Amino acid sequence: MNPLIDVAGLQARLADDRRRTVPLDVRWALGDPHGHKHYLAGHLPGAVFVDLATELAAPAAPERGRHPLPAPDDFQAAARRWGINDGDVVVAYDDTANMAAARVWWMLRNAGFADVYLLDGGLAAWRAADLPVEAGPVQPEPGNVTLADGNMPVLDAAAAATWAGSGLLLDARAGERYRGEIEPVDPRAGHIPGAVSAPTSDNVDGNGRFLPAAELRRRFESVGVRDGIPVAVYCGSGVTAAHEVAALEVAGIRAALYPGSFSEWSNNAELPVATGPEPGGGHRSGGKFVGGKGSVAL
Repeated sequence: MNPLIDVAGLQARLADDRRRTVPLDVRWALGDPHGHKHYLAGHLPGAVFVDLATELAAPAAPERGRHPLPAPDDFQAAARRWGINDGDVVVAYDDTANMAAARVWWMLRNAGFADVYLLDGGLAAWRAADLPVEAGPVQPEPGNVTLADGNMPVLDAAAAATWAGSGLLLDARAGERYRGEIEPVDPRAGHIPGAVSAPTSDNVDGNGRFLPAAELRRRFESVGVRDGIPVAVYCGSGVTAAHEVAALEVAGIRAALYPGSFSEWSNNAELPVATGPEPGGGHRSGGKFVGGKGSVAL
């Protein structure tokens, strides 16, 4: 199922009173804690604010990462606060090319809610179409949606450790974080050994819209995606990796998500971390797993 809807499609849904559409504003970005303030200044008409840090994540814990998935009951309670009913259509967006909004898209899909989409291009696309925004909060009537769990493929650290042996593990972070040149938030720099760099930013064009399906397919094939090879994705804390799962779906590829991602992995001192531009490999030497152009600190 295509996870995207364009501005014209959303306009048509909002005008169609035969089926209710709920817009969700997921304004969040690493290093910018003012998502709610941005939302209050201007959002899509009727859009409900979703707080990624408190509603789309449980409290951070070293053994689970910076944005652990919340308990299913907690997520259902949040979705009801947003006013979602069974049978509704949900359209999520943000102002950062859907890098944050993809989190709620993935979580609702995982919870068995099929009719959820990302507004392609996000708030910028809505504004570019000269459509109105409104200020202030939206406080909907509580919804009655019933959610489940386990409808999207996931993997844990143990599976991530061996995934590259039979599948393709994609690292959706920026290339410099993958290579271990910088690490602004997590305790160790580098990547999971065997993972291939595939930055989320390469999924979109200069306007924050997803690349066409054929271009995305070529982009993922260039990093090793092939028919019959299972694909999994991680990032820093499981947020932008959901964007990559959505991009892969646009390209016709189903992928698993590692929710704990590198923030969980790098907090476990027993797990190796590779550095450099290559996935990792070679021989253990002097406390390092050395190979090619990179190394794996043990």
